[in-house]
Amino acid sequence: MFKKIFMLMGLLSLSLLAEVSLEQKIGQMLMVGFHGTSATAESQICKDIKKYHIGSVILFDYNPVNKNEPKNIANKKQLKRLTSQLQKCSYDGKLLIAVDQEGGRVQRLKSKYGFYGKFPKASDVIKMDQSQIESTYIKMSKELKGAGINYDLAPVVDLDINKENHVIHGLGRSFGKDPETVAKYASTFIDAMHHYGVLTSLKHFPGHGSSVGDTHKGFVDVTNLWSRVEMEPYRMLNKKADTVMVAHVFNKKLDAKYPATLSKKTVNGLLRKELGFDGVVITDDLQMGAISKKYSLKKTLNLAINAGDDILLFGNQLDPKKIVSSKMLVNTIASLVKNGEVSPREINKSYYRIQRLKQRL
Repeated sequence: MFKKIFMLMGLLSLSLLAEVSLEQKIGQMLMVGFHGTSATAESQICKDIKKYHIGSVILFDYNPVNKNEPKNIANKKQLKRLTSQLQKCSYDGKLLIAVDQEGGRVQRLKSKYGFYGKFPKASDVIKMDQSQIESTYIKMSKELKGAGINYDLAPVVDLDINKENHVIHGLGRSFGKDPETVAKYASTFIDAMHHYGVLTSLKHFPGHGSSVGDTHKGFVDVTNLWSRVEMEPYRMLNKKADTVMVAHVFNKKLDAKYPATLSKKTVNGLLRKELGFDGVVITDDLQMGAISKKYSLKKTLNLAINAGDDILLFGNQLDPKKIVSSKMLVNTIASLVKNGEVSPREINKSYYRIQRLKQRL
């Protein structure tokens, strides 16, 4: 496995890899959210990016601490300055700067900040003709690129198969219930993003469309609702997908103990071995209720890395009382490695995959 990845990379020599510290390899695996509309050299986020080689950040407009102030996105000029500052903090100029920009209710670049802000939700996109769809998503890609954002946590490839589902069906986030149709529209989305060099993420593996609960709030069991057809878009797109985001849904038929994000059977078993996906796997926000209410930070990190997840997302968005620092995350993972609970091999595999992904920028 190592040899195969190493040959594909064509980027890092073994001597160069040896020069990267454990903490900096771990830093590449982190996607963190932070408070601030700028990232000067003196800011904590810039210091963390420099010290730990933080691999990715996620930006939000809504500020859960002070609703009257933006968290990261205030206007076009400010956002472009922020993303430029963030890149200058990174050691390679290839910091992954992510947002959730799907269209409909889920778009961070809103009209009130000076952006277009009127991109349609997936359930309306499918009513358009192909050329309209392509131009819509190319316009979205161009706007992201112009703002300095290079990673869109989209498209949603969940199937619209449960009318009682509030988080997918209720918000019109699905392209439909037929996997071929969903894969077709998702492919158009990905092509448009690639037109301006924006990376993408299929979500939410192994399928959130059949659920009735919201993993933001707590435990969601899809054991009696989920079907294998929900994995079909991932199989169809596994060579095109930049990354895949794993959901926090629990399915005892897939893993009787752990939700998908923390499940080796689901990530390494289903996604990697059965579907053949060898790219970067990113978790959904590990501070969501489905995880944080049940597992400690140390246990969450241990399970996620051993499951095969590469990028560990901590948005620092859902609970102002539970902000987790980059230092805490890096130190906790480093201690797991030193204690033998996480193998250095797992860290190296994720590091390789992330470097390979960055080559696409």
